[in-house]
Amino acid sequence: MSFFKNFNGMLGNANEISSEEIAKETNILLTQEEYVERAYKLVRDLFIFTNKRLILIDKQGVTGKRVEYLTIPYKSVSHFSVQSAGNFDLNSELFIFVAGKNEPIVKTFNANLNVFDIQAILAYYVLK
Repeated sequence: MSFFKNFNGMLGNANEISSEEIAKETNILLTQEEYVERAYKLVRDLFIFTNKRLILIDKQGVTGKRVEYLTIPYKSVSHFSVQSAGNFDLNSELFIFVAGKNEPIVKTFNANLNVFDIQAILAYYVLK
Protein backbone atom coordinates (compact mmCIF):
# COMPACT_ATOMS: atom_id res chain seq x y z
CA MET A 1 0.00 0.00 0.00
CA SER A 2 1.45 3.33 -1.00
CA PHE A 3 2.19 6.22 1.32
CA PHE A 4 -0.31 8.41 -0.59
CA LYS A 5 -3.08 5.86 -0.08
CA ASN A 6 -2.33 5.67 3.68
CA PHE A 7 -2.10 9.47 3.88
CA ASN A 8 -5.55 9.86 2.26
CA GLY A 9 -6.99 7.46 4.84
CA MET A 10 -5.45 9.44 7.69
CA LEU A 11 -6.99 12.64 6.31
CA GLY A 12 -10.44 11.04 6.45
CA ASN A 13 -10.70 10.11 2.79
CA ALA A 14 -11.95 6.68 1.86
CA ASN A 15 -9.96 4.44 -0.46
CA GLU A 16 -11.37 1.54 -2.43
CA ILE A 17 -10.04 -1.84 -1.31
CA SER A 18 -9.96 -5.10 -3.20
CA SER A 19 -12.25 -8.08 -2.66
CA GLU A 20 -9.28 -10.08 -1.39
CA GLU A 21 -8.50 -7.49 1.28
CA ILE A 22 -12.11 -7.35 2.45
CA ALA A 23 -12.72 -11.12 2.48
CA LYS A 24 -11.18 -11.57 5.94
CA GLU A 25 -13.44 -8.89 7.46
CA THR A 26 -16.65 -10.04 5.78
CA ASN A 27 -16.52 -13.86 5.94
CA ILE A 28 -18.34 -13.86 9.29
CA LEU A 29 -20.94 -11.33 8.13
CA LEU A 30 -22.18 -12.44 4.74
CA THR A 31 -25.05 -14.80 4.00
CA GLN A 32 -24.68 -17.64 1.49
CA GLU A 33 -26.22 -15.66 -1.38
CA GLU A 34 -24.41 -12.44 -0.51
CA TYR A 35 -21.23 -11.04 -2.02
CA VAL A 36 -19.27 -7.80 -1.82
CA GLU A 37 -19.78 -5.41 -4.72
CA ARG A 38 -17.39 -2.70 -3.53
CA ALA A 39 -15.62 -1.81 -0.30
CA TYR A 40 -13.94 1.34 0.96
CA LYS A 41 -11.62 1.88 3.89
CA LEU A 42 -11.65 5.08 5.93
CA VAL A 43 -8.71 4.98 8.37
CA ARG A 44 -9.70 1.75 10.22
CA ASP A 45 -13.40 1.71 9.36
CA LEU A 46 -15.00 -0.07 6.40
CA PHE A 47 -17.88 0.92 4.15
CA ILE A 48 -19.12 -2.17 2.28
CA PHE A 49 -21.67 -2.47 -0.52
CA THR A 50 -22.99 -6.02 -0.91
CA ASN A 51 -25.67 -7.23 -3.28
CA LYS A 52 -28.10 -7.27 -0.29
CA ARG A 53 -27.17 -4.40 2.05
CA LEU A 54 -24.75 -1.75 3.16
CA ILE A 55 -22.41 -2.75 5.98
CA LEU A 56 -20.56 -0.12 7.99
CA ILE A 57 -17.78 -1.46 10.18
CA ASP A 58 -16.65 0.95 12.90
CA LYS A 59 -13.48 -0.08 14.74
CA GLN A 60 -13.44 1.69 18.09
CA GLY A 61 -10.87 2.52 20.73
CA VAL A 62 -7.12 2.68 20.57
CA THR A 63 -6.64 -0.95 19.59
CA GLY A 64 -9.69 -1.28 17.35
CA LYS A 65 -10.64 -4.57 19.00
CA ARG A 66 -14.13 -3.35 19.81
CA VAL A 67 -16.07 -3.28 16.54
CA GLU A 68 -19.57 -2.11 15.64
CA TYR A 69 -21.17 -3.74 12.59
CA LEU A 70 -24.05 -1.64 11.24
CA THR A 71 -26.28 -3.19 8.59
CA ILE A 72 -28.46 -0.97 6.44
CA PRO A 73 -30.82 -2.90 4.16
CA TYR A 74 -31.12 -1.06 0.86
CA LYS A 75 -34.91 -0.87 1.34
CA SER A 76 -34.27 1.34 4.42
CA VAL A 77 -32.48 3.99 2.36
CA SER A 78 -35.07 6.72 1.82
CA HIS A 79 -32.85 8.91 -0.37
CA PHE A 80 -29.24 9.81 -1.00
CA SER A 81 -27.14 12.48 -2.64
CA VAL A 82 -23.60 13.01 -3.82
CA GLN A 83 -21.50 16.12 -3.79
CA SER A 84 -18.75 16.12 -6.38
CA ALA A 85 -15.28 17.53 -5.86
CA GLY A 86 -14.70 21.14 -6.86
CA ASN A 87 -11.71 23.23 -7.84
CA PHE A 88 -10.59 23.89 -4.28
CA ASP A 89 -12.35 21.07 -2.42
CA LEU A 90 -10.84 17.88 -3.82
CA ASN A 91 -13.12 15.53 -1.88
CA SER A 92 -16.50 14.13 -2.86
CA GLU A 93 -19.17 13.20 -0.34
CA LEU A 94 -21.96 10.68 -0.22
CA PHE A 95 -25.01 11.41 1.97
CA ILE A 96 -27.29 8.46 2.79
CA PHE A 97 -30.60 9.09 4.50
CA VAL A 98 -32.00 6.09 6.35
CA ALA A 99 -35.65 5.75 7.33
CA GLY A 100 -36.14 6.63 10.99
CA LYS A 101 -32.95 8.74 11.26
CA ASN A 102 -32.89 12.53 11.05
CA GLU A 103 -29.22 12.88 10.18
CA PRO A 104 -27.68 11.32 7.08
CA ILE A 105 -24.72 9.00 7.08
CA VAL A 106 -21.93 10.98 5.42
CA LYS A 107 -18.86 9.46 3.83
CA THR A 108 -16.00 11.43 2.25
CA PHE A 109 -14.09 10.10 -0.74
CA ASN A 110 -10.83 11.37 -2.19
CA ALA A 111 -10.49 12.73 -5.71
CA ASN A 112 -9.15 9.38 -6.98
CA LEU A 113 -12.58 7.80 -6.59
CA ASN A 114 -15.51 8.56 -8.83
CA VAL A 115 -18.38 9.32 -6.45
CA PHE A 116 -20.82 8.79 -9.33
CA ASP A 117 -19.71 5.15 -9.64
CA ILE A 118 -20.39 4.76 -5.93
CA GLN A 119 -23.83 6.35 -6.16
CA ALA A 120 -24.61 4.16 -9.20
CA ILE A 121 -24.13 1.02 -7.05
CA LEU A 122 -26.34 2.47 -4.34
CA ALA A 123 -28.96 3.58 -6.88
CA TYR A 124 -29.02 0.14 -8.49
CA TYR A 125 -29.86 -1.60 -5.22
CA VAL A 126 -32.09 1.08 -3.68
CA LEU A 127 -34.20 1.43 -6.84
CA LYS A 128 -34.47 -2.32 -7.45
